[in-house]
Amino acid sequence: MEQSRRIKFREDERSLLLRLLLQVASAREPEIAAVLSGRRSLVSLAAEQRIPALQASGVWFQLLTIADELLAMRARRELEQGAGVDEVPGSFASVIAQMAANGHSAEKVQAALDELCVGPTMTAHPTEAKRVTVLEIHRRIYRKLTELDQPRWAPRERDLLVADLESEIELLWMTGELRLERPTVEREIAWGLHFFREVIFEATPQLYGKLQGAFERHYPGEPVRIPAFMRYASWIGGDRDGNPNVTAAVTAHAMAEYRNTAIGWYLTQMQRLVTVLSASSNVIDLPASFKPVLQTALDKSGEAHVIAARNPDEPLRQFASALLARLVATRDGGAAAYLSADAFRADLNGLSCVLEAIGGRAVARRFVQPLLWQVGSFGFRTISLDIRQNSTVVNRVLAELFALTNPAHPVPAGTPQWSERIRAALSHGERLEIDPERLSPEAGELLSTFSVIREHISSADADAVGSFVLSMTRSADDLLAVYLLAQYCGLSTAPDGGGTIGLRIVPLFETIADLQAAPGILNGLLGVSLVRRTVRDFGARQEIMLGYSDSNKDGGFLASNWELAKAQKRLAAVGRKHKVRISFFHGRGGSVSRGGAPTGRAIAAQPQGTVARTMRVTEQGEVVSSKFANRGTGLHQLEVLAAGVLAHSVGSPADVEPKETPEFDEALEALAGMSQASYARLMAEPGFLDYFNQASPVAELALLKMGSRPDRRFGASGIADLRAIPWVFAWSQNRHLLTGWYGIGSALSAFVAVRGEAGRELLARMFEHSRFFRLIVDEAEKTLYQSDMEIARLYAGLVADSDAARRIYARIAAEYELTRRLIGDLTGGDLSARFPMFKRRFDNLRRQMDDIHRLQVELLREVRANTVTADRKRATDALLVSINCISAGLGWTG
Repeated sequence: MEQSRRIKFREDERSLLLRLLLQVASAREPEIAAVLSGRRSLVSLAAEQRIPALQASGVWFQLLTIADELLAMRARRELEQGAGVDEVPGSFASVIAQMAANGHSAEKVQAALDELCVGPTMTAHPTEAKRVTVLEIHRRIYRKLTELDQPRWAPRERDLLVADLESEIELLWMTGELRLERPTVEREIAWGLHFFREVIFEATPQLYGKLQGAFERHYPGEPVRIPAFMRYASWIGGDRDGNPNVTAAVTAHAMAEYRNTAIGWYLTQMQRLVTVLSASSNVIDLPASFKPVLQTALDKSGEAHVIAARNPDEPLRQFASALLARLVATRDGGAAAYLSADAFRADLNGLSCVLEAIGGRAVARRFVQPLLWQVGSFGFRTISLDIRQNSTVVNRVLAELFALTNPAHPVPAGTPQWSERIRAALSHGERLEIDPERLSPEAGELLSTFSVIREHISSADADAVGSFVLSMTRSADDLLAVYLLAQYCGLSTAPDGGGTIGLRIVPLFETIADLQAAPGILNGLLGVSLVRRTVRDFGARQEIMLGYSDSNKDGGFLASNWELAKAQKRLAAVGRKHKVRISFFHGRGGSVSRGGAPTGRAIAAQPQGTVARTMRVTEQGEVVSSKFANRGTGLHQLEVLAAGVLAHSVGSPADVEPKETPEFDEALEALAGMSQASYARLMAEPGFLDYFNQASPVAELALLKMGSRPDRRFGASGIADLRAIPWVFAWSQNRHLLTGWYGIGSALSAFVAVRGEAGRELLARMFEHSRFFRLIVDEAEKTLYQSDMEIARLYAGLVADSDAARRIYARIAAEYELTRRLIGDLTGGDLSARFPMFKRRFDNLRRQMDDIHRLQVELLREVRANTVTADRKRATDALLVSINCISAGLGWTG
């Protein structure tokens, strides 16, 4: 009976949301209902009706996404109820159960946990079209739907909940999606912190609790320690690569906001503890050892007499009140402030121990342990703020400093003299005394940033500063330039060059050429004694960031992913040579083109030995809001990530490299090369740049005001230096989506043509046994399903040179059909039939999506042709809403 009720409600869920949306829309624009129900086309509407109609469609896409999140959560719960928690894919229960079944000892699992470090890293890449206000409405709608799912409501109560839901949809309609102005970095910081306050702070200890429960169930009687291995990071307020709005002052502001947010969260938790810890000394006997601990806490609080008088005979409440007073002082800068988060954590651990001693284990586990885990993960910082800058800027600033100190002997960057100059300065501990007034604004700003870094490294939470990520790393000298600037700014531990640099300096290898050069660069870097000493100080671990976006833009989907896989294996080998562990920071985005594959499968497909119990991944733009919009989804996403890293780190008998691996590698090398060649031929087509600019809304994307950062690096205007995000975004808006599949068909075709039936059989074995190749095929297949060459043809009609448009479109369409057919041959089924949920979701939206695309093509014509200010603004606003709608339908932007 209960199951049938759930199925009935599940069927009613979308119709309820649609009915309420139609009520809201009909009250304002009666004709909108006909568009939403498919009885009328968007294109047929009058100009003044386009925006409300598009907005209604966008709201409907958002509501469907919310419903999908609820259904996914419900499906996981029903699976757990029916088959057991161990059967939930990607869960800690499933992973620990498999480890136990494979014969891994509790000691081996504990050893992996002790070194586990998982680092989701929030970035403010300009791919998030939703404002915080809209995200908050989405969260409230989700919560109303979960309330409605309860069977306890009387009809009158349910009607009230439905009315509340309608009011939220009404608010969503009236709020609108378009930003009135480009967000400041400060607003992006607030946007990122929203997810910590609403989801991540609470989800993190729940995550640890799920792991603890799984371990205790599958290793009964074995002691377990669950360390705080989730270490969150962010680029928001620290990423200045191409963003002049991120200054040293903004970075200092960001760190203060992150610090205050963490301490503010602990204050609310400690106030709760003060409220609940009502144990009376007249009822319980406290250990004698606790009395001096309590007195010390009271003395350090600066409020001993007040607290003792307020809470007589309640020693635990007194202790918690003393900790609360010290936290207030930490926030306000008082004399009683904690010197570090570790000191606060030690006091909490003391409270937990005394609760255990008096038989309050359940109380400690419920009220104190979650806070201990939170302090372990978030410290007094919430996140570790990474600083990112481009190698071009770093080298330019260092060249300026060299010129100021020795103008008679300039040293050109990239020359042997440049390399010698940097290495000599590092080995001798060279210092600079330069009048700041003589510096250019660019140099002054970068050196000020290093000063901010120095101040915060010596603060109450040294981990407030994460890594210095150097984008476009092209040589070891690029990285040594950062080391030298850090030395000049006081980050060296010794004046004679014999010390270390107190900053993690991380190369970012982005392009295919950089990925291929990366092992040589790392080998040269680790050959410098200062670097080796610094890396040793940071646990003999060198972090390396891998860029998925630019490598895809360079060579296409298959070649990019293969070069990333090869680079990881080669870099890990260089690390072993130097007795340094290499940990990888994966710069993934939302779309498949930028590494946005399913988390668990993406981790499992990493080369063996490259997930050394440590992994960082970027959570970019709309990915943050889709993963952390509500607590249930957020907890699941964090669990899939952490469980995947743990599973890959411990390994299993099935993970032993199969005998076919050399043959697989040889085949993948050939496939990647042929795919890249096909992709390069398309890029080299005469008129291709004009095709891209005119057959997509790439120029209009900047009008969306989605992020604080400009869309191009250093004012560039060609494909080579266009940011990868608008590159992918534009190809998704016109439904070409070629960044996720182009070149694969040509590669498969040529491979079979050369190797014949043996080649076909090899591809079949790879599809069956290679996680990497299977992931490539799966994600390309899904992207092909979302592509639409008939819609793409409409956009091609926007290109002024019709001959070039026909020629380029014909090449793209031919590759699409070839790739579609050969992937179908490989998988043995209809396109995307293996992904029924994905297919069903997109099929439900396809008709409306196609309608929006047709209107967008008309709007692009109007915007580009119209010179009348009022008409052009109306068409532009409608165009921007259509861009948001298409992004919502696809589920990502770039």
